[in-house]
Amino acid sequence: MKPKIWLSSPHMSGNELPYIQQAFDSNWVAPLGPNVNGFEIDLQSYLEEGRHVAALASGTSALHLSLILLGVKNGDEVICQSKTFSASANPIVYQGATPVFVDSEKETWNMCPVQLEIAIKDRILKGSKPKAIIAVHLYGMPYKVEEINEVASKYDIPIIEDSAESLGSIYKGQKCGTFGDFSILSFNGNKIITTSGGGALVTRTLKQKEKAVFLATQARDNAPHYLHSHIGYNYRMSNVVAGIGRGQMTILDSHVAKRRSNHEFYVNALKNINNIVFLHEPEGYFSNRWLSCILLKSKSIREGLRLALEKENIESRPLWKPMHQQPVFKDAPQYLNGVSDELFDKGLCLPSGSNLSNAERDRIVTTIKLYFN
Repeated sequence: MKPKIWLSSPHMSGNELPYIQQAFDSNWVAPLGPNVNGFEIDLQSYLEEGRHVAALASGTSALHLSLILLGVKNGDEVICQSKTFSASANPIVYQGATPVFVDSEKETWNMCPVQLEIAIKDRILKGSKPKAIIAVHLYGMPYKVEEINEVASKYDIPIIEDSAESLGSIYKGQKCGTFGDFSILSFNGNKIITTSGGGALVTRTLKQKEKAVFLATQARDNAPHYLHSHIGYNYRMSNVVAGIGRGQMTILDSHVAKRRSNHEFYVNALKNINNIVFLHEPEGYFSNRWLSCILLKSKSIREGLRLALEKENIESRPLWKPMHQQPVFKDAPQYLNGVSDELFDKGLCLPSGSNLSNAERDRIVTTIKLYFN
C-alpha cells in the first residue's frame, strides 16, 4: 500500500525540545510555570491589539469559560454558526442554555449577517433575547467581521470569536482572535500549530483573564486551606504542553505560508477542471488556509472523489456537517438559507498540512485528475 497522506498532521519544528527539557529539568510539569507564562506572552505579542491570553486545556474549555464569564446560564439562548465543528456548540449545552443555529453566506462560508439579524429579531419576539453570538472563522477564512459586529452592536449582544481554525489569519490588517468580546484559539493536533492538545482564551482586559484562570484552576480561593466559593474547572494548560507551544510559535508564520502555498498549488494545478470551485479570499481578507477546500458539482461527484482519494491512501474529508443536521441538536431553533446544506453536500477538504512534500502534492493532484478523466 502507498504511504498515507494525512489531511492535516502535526508538524514539529525541532524548536520544541529545549522548552520541554527545561520543564523536566526544573520539575515544572504542573498547570503553571515559565512555559505557560511564556506561551501566553508569545501569543499576546503575536496577536497585538493589547489582548490578554490564558493558556488552557483546549479550545472547547476556552469557549465554555467565555460563556461563564458572559453570564450564560440555564434557560438562556446563544446564537451559534451552524456550519462548524460540534465543539463550537457543545459548551452552550454545558451551561444548560439552548443553541440557536444560524446559516452561512456564500462568500466566506461563515455566519450570514442577514440570517443573524432575522434570528435575533425572532428570538426577541419570542421573549428570549440571545445572551451571546458564537461566530467562527471557518477553515481559516475570516467571517464578515464588520457586518456581524454591526448586527451584534445594534442589539447589544456580545460576540465570542471562535478562532480555533484561524490563528495567523488577518481581516483588514488585524489578526483574527482579536475581534470578539472574547476569542478562543485551539492547538489540537491538526491545527496550524499544535501543543498536542490545548487552547487559549483571549480577553480584552487583565481582570477577565485573571477570572478565567481562577475558574480554570478549580476556583480555589486565596486561603491556606482548600476553600471554594465558586464552581471551578480543571482547564489550565500544563507547563510541558506549553513548552511545545513556545517552540511552535517560532514557526507559525512559516506554517501559514506553507498552507497558503498548498492552496495556490491546488488552484493552479486544478484550474482546468470545471467541476471544481475554490473558496477565494475577498478583498482585505488573508486566510491561513488551515484546510484547502473545494466544491464539486454534486454530492455524488464529491463522494466519488473522496473514495478515489481514499483508495490511493489519501485522506480527505467532507466539509463540516452543519449543526442543525446533527441528531443531538435536531430540536434546536435554526435560521437557514440552504447554504450550509449545499456546502456539506458538495464540499471536500483536501490534504493541507504544512509538512506536505512536493511528491505528496503531485500524488494528490494526479489522483484528482485521473478521477475526472
